[in-house]
Amino acid sequence: MSSGPSRALGALRPPTEAAALQVRTATHADLAAIAALHARARAAYHRARFPDAPFDAVAEHARWHDAWARVLDRDDTPALCAVRHHTVLGAASYRHRADRHGPTVTLHQLHVDPAHWGTGVGRALHAGCLDAWRTAGFSRAVLDVLWHNHRARAFYTGLGWRPDPDRRPAPDATHLTLTLDLAPRERPTPLPPPAGR
Repeated sequence: MSSGPSRALGALRPPTEAAALQVRTATHADLAAIAALHARARAAYHRARFPDAPFDAVAEHARWHDAWARVLDRDDTPALCAVRHHTVLGAASYRHRADRHGPTVTLHQLHVDPAHWGTGVGRALHAGCLDAWRTAGFSRAVLDVLWHNHRARAFYTGLGWRPDPDRRPAPDATHLTLTLDLAPRERPTPLPPPAGR
């Protein structure tokens, strides 16, 4: 499970910005770019709630650089990045977890550079994760999202994630746990051809 997909999106469309976007396995060569975009993304969504807090301070950049270095060193935590014209615009990481529901994966991180929010980068990363998870045989995915991060909550809801009925939030919760069913969709049984004629 340590290798993620490498695919170009929109291969059959004209060469547009969306067509140039690729989702591939992240490497240590991507570390500085991933840590920087993660710090910018966190600063952007925290500023909505705490406008005067210094979320983009040097210490924050160092914190996420160290965290992503640990992710990229682990064999059990695959990481993907979304790249356009050799520039890393987003990153995601996930890990298997024990769960009574069957093979489950936890999406630990999915971040897009705020300058590229709403351009399809997050959806492309999510699609890359889904491909990898289904290929690996996971039947369920979970994630925790900050309660006040309404943009992220709307993003995941639009992609089919729902509140986890097993982990109801406390009244003072800071996070909401969401879940996504990864079971393959059953294809409808084709109708038999009409008899006679």
